[in-house]
Amino acid sequence: MIIEETTDLAACHALRRRVFIEEQNVPEADEMDDLDDQAIHLLAHEDGQPLGTARLILKGDTGKIGRVAVLAQARGRGLGAALMRAALDALRARPGITRATLSSQTHAIGFYEKLGFVAHGPVYDDAGIPHRDMSRDL
Repeated sequence: MIIEETTDLAACHALRRRVFIEEQNVPEADEMDDLDDQAIHLLAHEDGQPLGTARLILKGDTGKIGRVAVLAQARGRGLGAALMRAALDALRARPGITRATLSSQTHAIGFYEKLGFVAHGPVYDDAGIPHRDMSRDL
């Protein structure tokens, strides 16, 4: 499994379309926004096959990790955690970035807690799915 920064937005978008739009019924207008051009994108692939993606948006001293998506057939093998560790490493490599944030679907809070994130604030609706903000120091 290889996880690396990429400029292959088509591969990232295809993964996000399958996971968020097709599986989770997120409206396309909510999923495909205008932040991709300013983001750092990670792509996980094996034998040339894209299996997962995440995007990082830098603002001040904070990196927001979002659009974390792993194809159904690749789940349960630790790829999501590996993507998150790669995202944290990519943020640590950026000068001045000292904090990571994300918006977690409530069912995934435990997953992110194992990676050092702490939930805070109320549960809120994002594209019809309950979410909660999480953060951690780098």
